[in-house]
Amino acid sequence: RISISCLLPASWHFSISPVGCPRLLNTTLRQILVIGILAAAVSVLYYSLVVIRNKYGRAHRDKRFHRYLARVTDTEATDTNNPNLNYGIVVDCGSSGSRIFVYCWPRHNGNPHDLLDIKQMRDKTRKPVVMKIKPGISEFASSPEKVSDYISPLLSFAAQHVPRAKHKETPLYILCTAGMRILPESQQKAILEDLLTDIPVHFDFLFSDSHAEVISGKQEGVYAWIGINFVLGRFEHTDDEDEAIVEVHVPRSENQEAIFRKRTVGVLDMGGVSTQIAYEVPKTVSFASSQQEEVAKNLLAEFNLGCDAHQTEHVYRVYVATFLGFGGNAARQRYEDNLFTSTVLKNRLLGKQTGMTSDSPYLDPCLPLDAQDEIQQNGQTMYLRGTGDFNLCREMIQPFMNKTNETQTSLNGVYQPAVHFQNSEFYGFSEFYYCTEDVLRMGGDYNAAKFTKAAKDYCATKWSVLRERFDRGLYASHADLHRLKYQCFKSAWMYEVFHSGFSFPVGYSNLKTALQVYDKEVQWTLGAILYRTRFLPLRDIQQENFRGNHSHWRSFSFVHNHYLFFVCFLIVLLSILLYLLRLRRIHRRMLRNTSSTSLWMEEGLPPQKIAGAL
Repeated sequence: RISISCLLPASWHFSISPVGCPRLLNTTLRQILVIGILAAAVSVLYYSLVVIRNKYGRAHRDKRFHRYLARVTDTEATDTNNPNLNYGIVVDCGSSGSRIFVYCWPRHNGNPHDLLDIKQMRDKTRKPVVMKIKPGISEFASSPEKVSDYISPLLSFAAQHVPRAKHKETPLYILCTAGMRILPESQQKAILEDLLTDIPVHFDFLFSDSHAEVISGKQEGVYAWIGINFVLGRFEHTDDEDEAIVEVHVPRSENQEAIFRKRTVGVLDMGGVSTQIAYEVPKTVSFASSQQEEVAKNLLAEFNLGCDAHQTEHVYRVYVATFLGFGGNAARQRYEDNLFTSTVLKNRLLGKQTGMTSDSPYLDPCLPLDAQDEIQQNGQTMYLRGTGDFNLCREMIQPFMNKTNETQTSLNGVYQPAVHFQNSEFYGFSEFYYCTEDVLRMGGDYNAAKFTKAAKDYCATKWSVLRERFDRGLYASHADLHRLKYQCFKSAWMYEVFHSGFSFPVGYSNLKTALQVYDKEVQWTLGAILYRTRFLPLRDIQQENFRGNHSHWRSFSFVHNHYLFFVCFLIVLLSILLYLLRLRRIHRRMLRNTSSTSLWMEEGLPPQKIAGAL
């Protein structure tokens, strides 16, 4: 039986009762059946929503968790036909040459808490869009008018890969490093002026006065720190309790509560000439003296990576220090100079000829056992023969750390804020990796005890045995005889710089030595493009909000609003149920009225009169 009733000015009632349809159930059972069907429908809907939510939520979490991995391992060619893809260009003008890097990123997702998802552009053969030319830009100090012609091939290379329609909105940054820093300011200015004048004439890239500059070593270190932490996904927010987090007191906001976010990694980089350290200082630091505070201002960088200057969740305080002369090769040179000078002086005082002939070589504990070497100075030759004593080598190079008794200092007595060793993580690059991996094959997680034992064994091994192993290809493919000869010294130097210079405890277990991060060489240029485009998401967010205010229905998402949908659906079902119950009461009342009318008619009374009398 189907019954529909509507109480309007023109009231009507429609009822169908099919002939031959047996009423198998009484009224109470039919009510229970209807309610049961509605309850089952609600249960099915709720179960479906829970499944969708769990599936989507898990996929979303997995995607977020692995996003930085995908950014690195994704080697697909860049889709240049995608109109929502943006591009950026950075030219690294170094001392030996200049390299251009082309980056790309999709439209910002509209969440002000997230950074741009920047990655290197890849050509049709899936190779990174990178090009290098020689010599360094500083070679044009005396002829700055030739600089724009020198750099033109790099820009033409980038112009071929970036879609033509995107050129005018593609920012171009030309950032000069070590080679340009040593030039007089007048020559730096002349070179940059030529770039700023000529490049806009021949190329349509977004290029303004602030896009060409000589960056400091501190800036370069900050950019490297940003790049590595970005690739590792340390700038992403997390609700996972298993994630390593750190309590941060945001700089210049002492009155605000501390925030908790992912723990960033520190960076150790030992090249041939210099050594650099960079790490976040999460809490406010104190200084032993006003002089130390003044020095610290040049070593601490405070910056906001977020698109909104008023938000503090992406505000970072990073310590960056560079130590010239503390690289592996420069340290060996300093060691040999000191060795030559002290030996000549002792020979003069004692009347000996130690090291002046091959028959009476100087016994060097920092060379492998029986390895031979020579030092050439002032037309004289000093002969060395290794004794392979790792511990003695460490003792001999400790004075080269130039440590002081002042608190919170490192190499050369330079100020260094305290490191929270229990809740920190560091990555060691260049010589930190070569010393542990090339010969000792211990790259990765650093263990001081195991490293010391392996270094001792290597130093104490005869040079002839090492040469035999080298000829058999037992060492890394890029290890050469120079590495073999100076591995003992560099192992001791790296150990002392890390534990004595930077004061890391011997039991520190959160150092990872690496050549690349996830099989990718991370350049400081990635950090530079991320930092310099940090305000671009704000534009996308504003545009997204504008579109959302005018066409809100387009942005409605079933998955993100499934709770609202569920509530609405439940309200509709309850309304239908209440309406059906109301119809049933109306129907019963009509049946009773019909029965009364029939009774009155049987008694011979006109229904109208009775109704009037009532």
